[in-house]
Amino acid sequence: MILPERSVSEQLAEAFCAMAATLPAAVTGMCDAVLMDVAGLCVAARHSDYVQAALCATAEPGACTLIGHAGGFNVATAALCNGTAAHGEDYDDTFEGGPVHAGAVIIPAVLAAAEQHGLSGGDGARGVAVGCEVMCRLCLVAPKRVHKAGFHPTAVFGALGAAAGVSSALQFGETQWFNALGIAGSMASGIIEYLAEGAWTKRMHPGWAAQAGYRAARMAQAGFRGPRTLFDGEHGFFHAFANSDACDFGAMLDGAGKEWLCADIAFKPYACGTMAHPYIDCARKLVAEGVAPGDVTSIECKTAEGIVHRLWEPLAAKQNPPNGYAAKFSIPYAIAVGMLRGDAGLVDYEEAVVHDPAVQALAGKVRYVVDPDNPYPRQFTGHLRVTLKSGEVREASQGHFRGGREEPMSAEALESKFIANCAYGGWSTDRARNALAVLRGLRAAPRVDLGALRA
Repeated sequence: MILPERSVSEQLAEAFCAMAATLPAAVTGMCDAVLMDVAGLCVAARHSDYVQAALCATAEPGACTLIGHAGGFNVATAALCNGTAAHGEDYDDTFEGGPVHAGAVIIPAVLAAAEQHGLSGGDGARGVAVGCEVMCRLCLVAPKRVHKAGFHPTAVFGALGAAAGVSSALQFGETQWFNALGIAGSMASGIIEYLAEGAWTKRMHPGWAAQAGYRAARMAQAGFRGPRTLFDGEHGFFHAFANSDACDFGAMLDGAGKEWLCADIAFKPYACGTMAHPYIDCARKLVAEGVAPGDVTSIECKTAEGIVHRLWEPLAAKQNPPNGYAAKFSIPYAIAVGMLRGDAGLVDYEEAVVHDPAVQALAGKVRYVVDPDNPYPRQFTGHLRVTLKSGEVREASQGHFRGGREEPMSAEALESKFIANCAYGGWSTDRARNALAVLRGLRAAPRVDLGALRA
């Protein structure tokens, strides 16, 4: 194989190293919103069994903050545990066109790097913007293929995004930048077998990617070399993780450093898998229009083929998930709690609710048909066709993800979500508002100091 004179990684490095010093307002707004959302989720999950297990296994002292916990930790512990906490309840941001959860990877990686190396808030914001942008752009290369190959895109794209974000925050030159990306390619990992029984590994994927990206960047900074043909080589990244050599690198490169896809990052109103959200909205709409859950005999849903293997099958297991975490990746369960409880928040995925006979019975009435014209992954849609005991049929459809491009979450709603997540994690409203004030001032700070976010 003839190697390219200028590889895709080198072109990305050139674009992001030469980008304007001042970020567009839409991008800085995204950075602030993602920071707030991730911090709130870290507080919400701080007492959870999975965060406590990760911390017990990895805790080593250092200068970095584990949000909601006392003391200081080294970079690896902070990145791993903050990333695990941020993604643990599946309530974090997403990118329509992926899907990928950038904030849970990039915020922990860049914050740990900023505290470790005494960076300014502006340096941190640049790192967050570039890291999130790289993750979003990676989604365009081979849509749906990474999931189909059995990998979690947030995990494998996350290692590269974190490397890019930390490299940009530390103001690397082009050679160090693309070497960091190449090194991170051999650190990327994360299979989706967690779907089988609701195991915890998906929760740790962003944290593992965050610490891997930081380590890759530091190795590149020290002169370690990674393959510049990470993407376009014969044994490149997408050949490995997408079983594909039919890659659209032009879509990833076009406008890099100038046009910002990450400005459209979406925020979740529900604590579950992104593609379930429009179905929950449809379920709530039908109840608001007078459909009584007790009168339902069957529910048929149109869906995208690309999400069947994660959110619909095996159908019997999705209708009766074994635990709260497995329920987060079940559309039948999401529809049931949406109709019966009017929400799908953190409390709606607790074990008592998952095993509620009424919820199980309604979820058992949900089926699906594949719609070959569904626009996934460009758009996330929902559709319910409900048959009642009377024989009447009622339908509801939604062609977008609420919280995304077409119906973004307001600043007030994001703040309310932050306060509620902090309350779930045991912080008072005053404590939460004090933390919010610190977060809002972070981008302008001469040095990133997260001491106020410790326990």
